[in-house]
Amino acid sequence: MSKNLDKSSVNEAGKSKSNDSEQGLEDAVEGADEALQKAIKSDSSSPQRVQRPHSSPPRFVTVEELLETARGVTNMALAHEIVVNGDFQIKPVELPENSLKKRVKEIVHKAFWDCLSAQLSEDPPAYDHAIKLVGEIKETLLSFLLPGHTRLRNQITEVLDLDLIKQEAENGALDISKLAEFIIGMMGTLCAPARDEEVKKLKDIKEIVPLFREIFSVLDLMKVDMANFAISSIRPHLMQQSVEYERKKFQEILERQPNSLDFVTQWLEEASEDLMTQKYKHALPAGGAAAGSGDMPRLSPVAVQNYAYLKLLKWDHLQRPFPETVLMDQSRFHELQLQLEQLTILGAVLLVTFSMAAPGISSQADFAEKLKMIVKILLTDMHLPSFHLKDVLTTIGEKVCLEVSSCLSLCGSSPFTTDKETVLKGQIQAVASPDDPIRRIMESRILTFLETYLASGHQKPLPTVPGGLSPVQRELEEVAIKFARLVNYNKMVFCPYYDAILSKILVRS
Repeated sequence: MSKNLDKSSVNEAGKSKSNDSEQGLEDAVEGADEALQKAIKSDSSSPQRVQRPHSSPPRFVTVEELLETARGVTNMALAHEIVVNGDFQIKPVELPENSLKKRVKEIVHKAFWDCLSAQLSEDPPAYDHAIKLVGEIKETLLSFLLPGHTRLRNQITEVLDLDLIKQEAENGALDISKLAEFIIGMMGTLCAPARDEEVKKLKDIKEIVPLFREIFSVLDLMKVDMANFAISSIRPHLMQQSVEYERKKFQEILERQPNSLDFVTQWLEEASEDLMTQKYKHALPAGGAAAGSGDMPRLSPVAVQNYAYLKLLKWDHLQRPFPETVLMDQSRFHELQLQLEQLTILGAVLLVTFSMAAPGISSQADFAEKLKMIVKILLTDMHLPSFHLKDVLTTIGEKVCLEVSSCLSLCGSSPFTTDKETVLKGQIQAVASPDDPIRRIMESRILTFLETYLASGHQKPLPTVPGGLSPVQRELEEVAIKFARLVNYNKMVFCPYYDAILSKILVRS
C-alpha cells in the first residue's frame, strides 16, 4: 500500500546533530546488545500479523540481509527501551527448571569444577586451571574500575600478577587462600551495597573449589549491577541523541525492506478517512478539521496524526497488525488502552452512583474516595481471561448500595429506598455492555480530554476535565501524561515519514 519514501526528503527533515555523539550512542547500544537481545525480543514481540499488503514486487533476500536487518531492529529497540523506560534494567539470566539448557550448563560446570578439584588434589597440586581463573577474576575486577581508581588498579595488578603467581606455584610457595582473601576484599570494595551480604558469605567458605565457584557467581551479579549503573549514567546522553539514532536505524531498515511502512500508511489513511467522514465521531473525538473552501473540510497533518494516535487506544491487537513505527511501543499503548477501559468502567459506575444518590453525597471527599477505591479493587483483574465483568458489576452494585446507605445514615439524610437500590444496581450492571449509553459517554469524554491535551502541546496546566470525570481526574491525568510522552517521542523520531505519507494522502482527499 505504501510507497518507499524519498530518502532525501526524510534525511533533510532530520539531519544528525553530531556524528561523534551518534557513534557513541551506537557503541553503547551495541555493547549491551548481546546481554539484552533475548529480553528485548520478548518485550517487543507482537501478536500474529495478517498478511502484509504488497506495495512493490517481491524481492529475494539473503540470510545475511535478514540477519543484518534483525540486528538493526534489535539495536534500535534496545536504544528505545533504555530511553523510554526509566525503570529499564538488565536482569540476570535464569534458565527454566528442568530445561535442556539448564541441564547442559550444570553438567558442563560440574565437569569443570570437578577437574579443578582433581588438579588441586594432586601431590604436588597443579595450579594451571586455578591460575587461569585468577586471571579471569583479575580482568573482571579491573573492568569495574573507573579511570580515577588508580590506587585500586595498582593493587589488583600487583597482587594478582600472573607471572609472579606462576613462579610461586612452580616453587611450591603459592598460597591460594591469601589470593582468595584479597579477591573477596576487593569485591567488597567494588560491589554495590545490595551485594554486601553475598560477598560477606564468601568469607565463610573454606574449601577452595566451592569458594571459587561462588566468587564467579557473585562476580556475575556485580557485572549486571555495573551494566545497570552504566545504563543509568548514559541515559541522559542517550536521550539527546536517540531520536537521530532511531531514525537512522529505521531508515537503514527501510532501505533493506521497502515495504516497512505499509501498515503505517494504512493507519494514517484510515485516520484521515475517519476524520473526513466522522465515521467514529461518537467513539473517537474528531476535532481537527480546519476551515477551507468547498463542502469538504481540509485536514491538517497534525490533526490526522493526533487522531491516528487516539485510534491506537481502541486497537484490536489480536486481529490487526500494529503500525511499524509504533511497534516498539505496542505493549505500552496496549497497557494504556487497558487502563482507559478500566477507567471508563470506573467513571461510569461512579457517575450513575452519584446521580442516583442524594445531591450532597458526591461532595463528601472521603466517601467519594472510599467508593472509588472499592470499585477499583474489584476491577483490578478486569483484563484477565478468568474475569467476568457482568458478575463483578453485580458485586459492585451490592457494595455500592451498602456504602451509599451507610453514608446517608451517618449524614442523617433520607434512607436509600429499595426502589432506588434496584435501579442503581441495574444501571451499574448495564455498564457491562460496550453499547451502554453511560459507558459510551465516559469513553467519548475521556478520549476528548486526551485529544485536547495532545492538541494543546502538552502544556501545563492540563485541560479542564470534562463533566462527570472529576472523581477519576487524577487517574485520567496520569494516563494522559504517559500517553503524551509516548506520542511526543514517536513524533520526534518518525514525523518526517508521517509528513511524507500525509502529503500524498491529503492531496488525494
